[in-house]
Amino acid sequence: MLVCVLALLPVTWLFVVAGDRLRTTESVPRTDVAVVFGAGLWDGEPSPYLAHRLDAAAELYRAGRIKVVLVTGDNSREDYDEPDAMRAYLTKRGVPDARIVSDYAGFDTWDSCVRARKIFGVDRAVLISQGFHIRRAVALCEAAGVRSYGVGVDDRHDVTWYYGGVREIFAAGKAVVDVVFRPDPRFLGPREVGVERALAAGR
Repeated sequence: MLVCVLALLPVTWLFVVAGDRLRTTESVPRTDVAVVFGAGLWDGEPSPYLAHRLDAAAELYRAGRIKVVLVTGDNSREDYDEPDAMRAYLTKRGVPDARIVSDYAGFDTWDSCVRARKIFGVDRAVLISQGFHIRRAVALCEAAGVRSYGVGVDDRHDVTWYYGGVREIFAAGKAVVDVVFRPDPRFLGPREVGVERALAAGR
C-alpha cells in the first residue's frame, strides 16, 4: 500500500499544481504565445494527435486569442523534422508563416519548457496538448519560469489514449526529478529572437 501511495504522489502533485490553470479554447485568456508540443509524425505528416493540437492552435490564432505559435519538437535526425511539419500544417490552416517560431530541440516536455524560457524568452504562454499530458506540461513550464495556461485537446479514447494515460504515471515521476534537479536541456544554445520578431511582425 505504501508503494502505491508513493507512486501516486507525483500524479497528485501535477493535479494540484495545474488544477486552476486549465482552460478551453473558448475560455483561455488572450496571450501572446502558444506552445504546441510535438507528438510524432506519420510518413512525414503530423500524427492525428499532433494534428489535433495544431488545429487548436490555429483556432486560437483565428479567434485572436494568441499572436504567435511556438512549435517545439524533435529534429534529432535529418529525416525526421517535427517542427517543420507542424509549421507546414499550420500555414495550410491560415496561420501566417511569420507568426510561427520553430524550436528544433524540444526532445521532451522539460526541454521544451526550459528552452521556451531561456532561449526564446517566453515568460507567459498557452500550452496545447492532449488531456493526459497537459497537466504535466503546465507544471513543468511553471517550474521553468513560464506562467502557463493549459488547453487539453479532446481525442477519441483509443489504445493510444489509454497508453498515454498509463505512461503519464511514470512520466510524473520524471517530472518531479526534473523540477528538483533542474537539468539543462539536451541542447541549450544561444538566445534566439524568433518570438520577438514574430510579435513585432504582428504589430
